[in-house]
Amino acid sequence: MKAGIISFAHMHAHDYAAQLIAHPDAELAAVWDADEKRGRAAAEKYGAAYVAELERFLALPIDAVVVCSENARHKEHVVAAARAKKHILCEKPIATSTADAEEMIRVCREEGVALRIAFPVRHATAARLARDRIRAGELGRVLAVRSSNRGKRPGGWFADPALSGGGAAADHTVHLTDAIRWMLDDEVRRVYAELETSFSDDGAVEDCGVVLLEMRSGTIVSIDPSWSMPDAYPTWGDLTMEIVGERGTLTLDLFRQSSRWYAAGSAETAWLPWMDDLNEGLIREFVEGVRDGRPPEIAGEDGLRTLEVVEACYAARTAGSFIVLTQ
Repeated sequence: MKAGIISFAHMHAHDYAAQLIAHPDAELAAVWDADEKRGRAAAEKYGAAYVAELERFLALPIDAVVVCSENARHKEHVVAAARAKKHILCEKPIATSTADAEEMIRVCREEGVALRIAFPVRHATAARLARDRIRAGELGRVLAVRSSNRGKRPGGWFADPALSGGGAAADHTVHLTDAIRWMLDDEVRRVYAELETSFSDDGAVEDCGVVLLEMRSGTIVSIDPSWSMPDAYPTWGDLTMEIVGERGTLTLDLFRQSSRWYAAGSAETAWLPWMDDLNEGLIREFVEGVRDGRPPEIAGEDGLRTLEVVEACYAARTAGSFIVLTQ
C-alpha cells in the first residue's frame, strides 16, 4: 500500500511515518505540509517525496493518507482526500465541530473510502484483556469508572483555540471516552465538566479539569484530561482506569509497563517502556484493513461520538449543569 502523510503539524505524524516504513506491506511515498520547511525535513528524514501543492499530492498514485494537520484543518484535508478516492486515517479529535465531523463522514461514505480515527488505546493488549473480562461478565454490572489521561502541556497550536478547538478537554477526553464506549459497549447520555486554566499564564485554553459522564446503562464515569504533568515527568503522561463492578474491580494502568532507569553520576531518571507499541497496532490495522478491504475497527462515527462529548463539556462549563446528548 502506497501511503502519504498530510502535514506533520501533530507530533504523532513521526510515529506513524516510522510505522508505515516498518510495515512490510506499506510504503511512505509522499508528504505534503503547508509548512514547507517542516514538510521537506520530514520527507527527507523518512525517504519520501515532498509535494508542495495539495492537489498534486492527492493526484499521486497513492492508496491512502494519514491526516496529521491542526485539528481545525482536518475537515478540509479529509474531504479533499476522500474526493481524490484515498482511504484515510485521521488524527484525533476528528474535527473541531460535530457539523464538520458529520460532513467528513458523509463525504467519505459517498466516495466509497474508509475513514479511520487514531484512537490507539484500543490496540493495547492490557486494554483488550480488560474489555474481554468486562464483556465476559467477570465484574458483573459496571457501576462506575474513574479514569485519567494526564499529560504535559504541548504548546504551539494546541494552545490556540482557533486551530485546536480547545485545550486539554478537547485533546485528552476523546481517548478515554472512546475506550470506555468500546470496553462497556455503551454510549454517553449526559455530560458535566469543570474546566480551568491553572498551569499556564496565557489562559487561552483550559489545561485542567474533571469530566463526568453518565452512560445510558447508568454507569458513572469520571475523567481527568489535564495537561498537569511537569516537564521533568519521565513520560508524556498516563492513562489509567479503575472500573468498579458489582462483583469486583479492575484496574488498568496502561503506561506502567516500563522499567525505571537511573545510574550513578547521572541526574537523569527515565522510564523504559516494554508495553505494546500502540501506534504499531494502529498503523497495522490501517494498512491491512485498506489492503483487505475491511471496514475500520475505529471509524469516523467513533470520532463523532467522542467529539459530541467534547462539545458537551464546553456547553456544560458555560451552563453549569449537565448536558444531555441527543444521539
